[in-house]
Amino acid sequence: MKIKNISLKDLAICVSDFLSKHGVDVVLSGGACVTIYTHNKYMSYDLDFVLISAEKQKEIKSILEKIGFHAEGKHFKHKDTDFFIEFIPPPLSVGEEPVKEISVIRKGNRTLKLLSPTDCVKDRLAAYYHWNDRQSLEQAILVCENNPIDLRELERWSKNEGMSAKFNKFKRLLSPDSSSRLA
Repeated sequence: MKIKNISLKDLAICVSDFLSKHGVDVVLSGGACVTIYTHNKYMSYDLDFVLISAEKQKEIKSILEKIGFHAEGKHFKHKDTDFFIEFIPPPLSVGEEPVKEISVIRKGNRTLKLLSPTDCVKDRLAAYYHWNDRQSLEQAILVCENNPIDLRELERWSKNEGMSAKFNKFKRLLSPDSSSRLA
């Protein structure tokens, strides 16, 4: 597998597909989804994969070593890229709720499972809601400006998280251009 000069999206597809072929089912989350959904307007160097099952977690190190990644603390790094990989234990959730929809990107015969655009926004809003992370708020807005988003679902989820006031602030910050992509 060629790693040098590969984009984050292509690396995520390759790694996810390779893991899948070795029986490890993962879903991409976090800032890497923002990078993909914003076409690199935001750049993450961290690929956060959520394990669907913890069953094969102990095998990940040996699987990734086959393609040149090595463990460094809780991350996996490769000498030919600045991107690094981290694995998050199950369950796949945003805030207090399980993820309802997983998107799939296909490239040739390879696939990548990742959070849907709406769940990607929830993921970023969760960091804003619970840790006042302004950068995550800005990332959520970027995803909204570039993708169809279910605003009613975001509002329902925000209310369940006890964050209606912060949701209203987020909604006010959305540009008029992004409103045409909001359901």
